[in-house]
Amino acid sequence: MSDIYQHSIEMTKKNFLFVTGTHNRTLLLKKRIIHYYIENGDATIADLGREMNLSVPTVTKLVTELQADGYIQENGKQETNGGRKPIVYGLNPKSGYFIGVDLGRDQLYVGVVDFKGDEILYEERIPFTPENTAESIAALCGLLNQYIDGLPIDREHILAVGLNISGRVNPETGHSYSILYVDGQPLAQTMEQQLQLKVFIENDTRAMAYGEYMKGNVENQKNVLFINMSWGLGMGIIIDGKAYYGKSGFSGELGHFCMFENEVLCHCGKKGCLETEASGSALHRKLYERFREGSTTILASRLEEQQPVTLADILEAVKKEDVLLIEILEEMGTNLGKGVAGLINIFNPELVILGGILSQTRDYIYLPIKSAIRKYSLNLVNQDTDLHISALGEKAGLLGACLLSRNRLLN
Repeated sequence: MSDIYQHSIEMTKKNFLFVTGTHNRTLLLKKRIIHYYIENGDATIADLGREMNLSVPTVTKLVTELQADGYIQENGKQETNGGRKPIVYGLNPKSGYFIGVDLGRDQLYVGVVDFKGDEILYEERIPFTPENTAESIAALCGLLNQYIDGLPIDREHILAVGLNISGRVNPETGHSYSILYVDGQPLAQTMEQQLQLKVFIENDTRAMAYGEYMKGNVENQKNVLFINMSWGLGMGIIIDGKAYYGKSGFSGELGHFCMFENEVLCHCGKKGCLETEASGSALHRKLYERFREGSTTILASRLEEQQPVTLADILEAVKKEDVLLIEILEEMGTNLGKGVAGLINIFNPELVILGGILSQTRDYIYLPIKSAIRKYSLNLVNQDTDLHISALGEKAGLLGACLLSRNRLLN
């Protein structure tokens, strides 16, 4: 056990959350009870007993101990048609807190959730541009320490920090291979030493998928695909209610399907990737290409004066019904829809969610994707699948970072 991990244990009285590799039956049952409340909300002792196939006295003892630990609290009595009203129990939101960090290209989006995890508290945006240097990691940790010190929460009550990173990360080993990569060292371990808190790293799209699954517009669906249409293109996979990682945490690289003979070099080093024709970076590139070819756009003056044009600028122009950008989005939606159609044929999901910054274009991207899915997927398969735009928007990743760190801590 590392020194930082031991330090995390010593900083809290609720030690059982941090124990791993144990066969203590009582400890495992307590974790199962917490998971039940996370997934199902408030419940009575009888509800828990039926779900866990345990006697009422056993469940009562476990819940009483969890109350003493501070994780469970009474939430009133259940309404009944008659007789004695049973007590309803649920998670105690103040029993601990999780910090989520969404690492963008030029900023940190940081927030906190309590143990119940219903909403983001104390969110903040902090300018930061990551680099693959030890100094950049130290700067990141310095900014996070400042943020944590400014919270109205004692540091000892923070149970973990979840950091979202785009590209390839291995959550099990704590390595990031795309961003903040320094000499092969586990990023999570380096950050733990500097933050003196438990740190989990996660692929940003998987975190968005999990946040949307737990707190978005998912209704009883257990098999969900989340398409992250941001500067790049990624996918989060939920199978039977659980985030799917693959062997090393690299699952979901939808953007690197080789689908085109366009000779456009992707940032992965290969050519013809789906991301080169259906992503924020593709939209940005195509805008410049079409403008040089003579197309008109609301952004013409900025382009002529060689002023920087951001995705935020592009989205604002789309809202103003820029014809050129709408045409490009329709082409992109058709290309992406072909890829999603193939995924539907493979996974037969109940729900596909469109998220990321490009989902803010709403019907301009949604409708061509939907049309292409109908055209290119098997009819009997796509009838099983709903297509929605993300309900949480940019908050999906931050919530996912917090909730996945809670989940991994418990597991």
